[in-house]
Amino acid sequence: MTITNDPYQDIRPYNDDEVPAAIERLLSDDECIQAIIHYRCPKIPNLLLKILSPLLRLKLKRSLSKILTVKDVQLNVYKYLSSILDKTTESVTFSGLDKLDSNSAYLFVSNHRDIAMDPAIVNWVLKENHHNTLRIAIGDNLLTKPGVSELMRLNKSFIVKRSTKAPREMMKVLSQLSSYISHSIETKNSIWIAQKEGRAKDGNDQTDPAILKMFHVEGRKRKISFSEFMTSLNIVPVSISYENDPCDLAKARELHQIATTGDYQKSEFEDIDSIILGITGDKGRVHVNFGDVITQTYDTPAELASEIDRQIISNYKLFPINHLAANDGSQEITADVRKKFNEKLTCLTVGEQAMLKQMYANPVINQ
Repeated sequence: MTITNDPYQDIRPYNDDEVPAAIERLLSDDECIQAIIHYRCPKIPNLLLKILSPLLRLKLKRSLSKILTVKDVQLNVYKYLSSILDKTTESVTFSGLDKLDSNSAYLFVSNHRDIAMDPAIVNWVLKENHHNTLRIAIGDNLLTKPGVSELMRLNKSFIVKRSTKAPREMMKVLSQLSSYISHSIETKNSIWIAQKEGRAKDGNDQTDPAILKMFHVEGRKRKISFSEFMTSLNIVPVSISYENDPCDLAKARELHQIATTGDYQKSEFEDIDSIILGITGDKGRVHVNFGDVITQTYDTPAELASEIDRQIISNYKLFPINHLAANDGSQEITADVRKKFNEKLTCLTVGEQAMLKQMYANPVINQ
């Protein structure tokens, strides 16, 4: 048994010396290999799958043999992401980055619309502009498959253990997570974390004060006040705006089902399907706004959450589809915008249509 003094070993991203072994585990994972084939060829028969699996494994082993460090992993992810954004977006723009120092570390608290693409696009914008890439918070509910966990930790993701329910264990988990986040900032490693658990499927971007309380667990341990400790974390609110949400129809159906029955049960692979659709689906124009570093002191999580919300909501870029859904008479609404939105609506029931309209209208209403 290996003895380690690393208090974050079970949640942190992999270090350079752990990369080759993690890639080896990925290549040995039959489910991972089969998932790649299914992604490329969804209707492939099982017999052909068995023949292709060892061939793909061999091909991947050759192509991944030169990946030895986290930087190598991220360079490959960056190339793939650049290709995906070329195919699935009209443009990716940003604002506010000029206010941030590329040599400093920040705790980016972001609105959350897409499982994988939100932090990926923020990371892409940072790398394009010669800033260091982020460590990304990801819930363990998305890491039910070993291969997914390996991939995420190879790409500088760290684990948020949401599945822990026992109070004593939960306190340990929160303490470890809070300590890791502050340790990251102190060692000049920026963090991306969503403003609340789960995506804002209804278009309402709201910060959960519980997230901010979690940040302060380490501060309490050090006997530092909430206001002083929060200031030390260099919190920057981030607004990500998609002209078109590839998962919007699925979100509208889910919201309608919850509204009418009070419940919604995800299918086994629903999160994975959402990740794939979010990556490969058309996003139109995308805009990332980096807000102001929060230097003013706030005495309570609720007060700080209000300031983060104010920045995220006011900095959210509105597109013509938002104005159309809000029916605000904007001059930006063209016949083409109406046509595309009506095509979406025809795929839904009347109740689901109301949810879709509200989803795109809420950013306008909130501003």
